[in-house]
Amino acid sequence: MYCLNKEQASLFTRKKLRTGIVFSLAFALIVMTAIALYGDLPHLITAIANFRWVFLPIIVGLTLFNYFCRFLKWQYYLKRLKITIAWRKSLLIFISGLSMAITPGKVGELLKSYLLKRSTGEAVSRTSPIIMAERLTDGIAMIALASMGLALYRYGWELLLALLSCVVIGILVIQNRRLSLALLAFGEHLPLVSRAARWLRAFYESSYTLLQWRPLLLAITIGIISWSGECGALYFVFAGLGLGFGLDLFIKSMFIMAVSSLVGSVSGLPGGLGTADGSMLGLTRLLLTSSAAIAGAATLLIRLCTLWFGIALGSMALLIYRATQHTAIFIQQGTGREPQTEDARSLVAPESLPDLQAAAALSNSGDTLQ
Repeated sequence: MYCLNKEQASLFTRKKLRTGIVFSLAFALIVMTAIALYGDLPHLITAIANFRWVFLPIIVGLTLFNYFCRFLKWQYYLKRLKITIAWRKSLLIFISGLSMAITPGKVGELLKSYLLKRSTGEAVSRTSPIIMAERLTDGIAMIALASMGLALYRYGWELLLALLSCVVIGILVIQNRRLSLALLAFGEHLPLVSRAARWLRAFYESSYTLLQWRPLLLAITIGIISWSGECGALYFVFAGLGLGFGLDLFIKSMFIMAVSSLVGSVSGLPGGLGTADGSMLGLTRLLLTSSAAIAGAATLLIRLCTLWFGIALGSMALLIYRATQHTAIFIQQGTGREPQTEDARSLVAPESLPDLQAAAALSNSGDTLQ
């Protein structure tokens, strides 16, 4: 049996994961109940019942379009880091990551890198910058999508400008190799940082590769295209609730979706629960309708077709991955048994855990989107 200290053993355990999911689901139930009460439950049910369900396949299709484009970016980043993996397995790992949208941040951030380590042997510290780069470029893409509405409605520009400034400063620091290496060298002399120096260096090297100008601009472009899909999904939710059609509605849909997603991400709450929902509800009432029932119905429907649909899809992919690998994904706690296969033993080997801890701290700092 491996001897792991308490902090290491708590990283990836079924108990921790189960607890995080239970608390997140309970919080999600509270949020949905609050929206239902705010929207006057009988009127909200009537609004949902009168929804034009013929738009549902289009809404789900646009959500899948978003996932497809983001998978292309994931594949591009793997290619940039010269990581070779069969595209089917890569797709399964990518979709599995969607299941972590409502789990505590570190587990969610590391799942894809963790599964990549199992499949390719690549260190988590080398692949977790992909997650950070995804978040950064998706965040910039969302700011770009919100910019047209920002120019028209002048709502929330302070938050968007602050976010963009932080992102740009971070990217410039990473691209300035001399400065970054100097900071890393200085950190090696600090007691706490020196313990993770090797993993910080690996993390930086991958980040530098991914955030050079050419891959950065390409990833932002893909992000704009992909998240336009979910903005389109919100547009059809509004249309299905009887708010009409047209360019003005689409611009407002882009603005509401982008700003709500960014607010949810900045909050740090799993899946942006509460904050993204509240922002969407408030902006819908401010820009589109005075009806709390319509705004509440729109919020519940779009979250069902994006966040919860993604979690369901990711959970299925995770189960498929687990079944095809024939090993448990997370450590069993309190069983007194060690993993049954060589693949599983490598997953929890003590030498891999500092790699996970260092990468977790860094990847979490790049969290901007679900």
